[in-house]
Amino acid sequence: MQRLFTGLQPSGALHIGNYFAALKPMIELSQEFPDSMLMVADYHALTSLKDAAELRANIIEVGRDFLAAGVDPQTSIIFKQSDVPDHTELAWIFQTLVSVPFLQQAHAYKDKVAKGLEANAGLFAYPMLMAADILLYDSDIVPVGADQRQHVEYAREAAAKFNHAYGETFKEPRERILDAIATVPGTDGKKMSKSYGNTIPLFGSKDEIAKAVMSIVTDSSGDKPENVYAIHKLFRHGESLENLYAEHKGSYKTLKEALIEDIDALVAPMRARHEAITDEEVKLILVKGGERARERAQTKMAAVREVIGVAI
Repeated sequence: MQRLFTGLQPSGALHIGNYFAALKPMIELSQEFPDSMLMVADYHALTSLKDAAELRANIIEVGRDFLAAGVDPQTSIIFKQSDVPDHTELAWIFQTLVSVPFLQQAHAYKDKVAKGLEANAGLFAYPMLMAADILLYDSDIVPVGADQRQHVEYAREAAAKFNHAYGETFKEPRERILDAIATVPGTDGKKMSKSYGNTIPLFGSKDEIAKAVMSIVTDSSGDKPENVYAIHKLFRHGESLENLYAEHKGSYKTLKEALIEDIDALVAPMRARHEAITDEEVKLILVKGGERARERAQTKMAAVREVIGVAI
């Protein structure tokens, strides 16, 4: 049975980009790959989030988000990265196998530094912790956005370097990218990201959704508002979408209002489930998921320690 692995950082409220690029594919792929693992990547969040109270709240929210979006904790393991210390141990081992120039090529690192984020060592070594996340569980498939393809390539490279040095130990995973939604655009036309402030909240109220949609940057020189259309095609498809934009050519306000209705139609049932899930329910699922993830991780790390020579 092949295993699917994905994760989300608890760095703030989820947006529709997270849903289409990670949660929705994960839920759909979990039908194809029943042995799935969803990680709340709290140690990754430390590269930018330094508020302990906010991080604690965000961890619970990501767990709640997974459940509200339809993830079944009976078939998928939902767990917190920090509950499995083997992640950071394996990341250190991988760091001893790769070079500084190799890590300097990371697109995400260069992009974040260019945008003024602090170039801390954790951000620099981020790809090797992500490689450890993936490889620790013998993951076969990793659903990612097109801009994150390199992270899986780094995981394959870490596996190859380790296997070359110590013998066949790790699988080399494959990324799964859904081309139609590989990069979800934000309200400014760039990739939707919390760090860019261009998001539409996944579990926001209808008023919050409306405020975000009405802020979408439009090109007044054309009949079709391209940024609005790029988001709208995630919610409405084919002839129905084309007819809507043909009928209301040039009427940007009407098209934005139609987008608000289509987003809310998808979000409203999930929002209701989200509001009904308690903190205690989330904590219990994370605890149980952590136990299951630790059991798998410890088995793998016992083999790793043996082949590298630290087990005596």
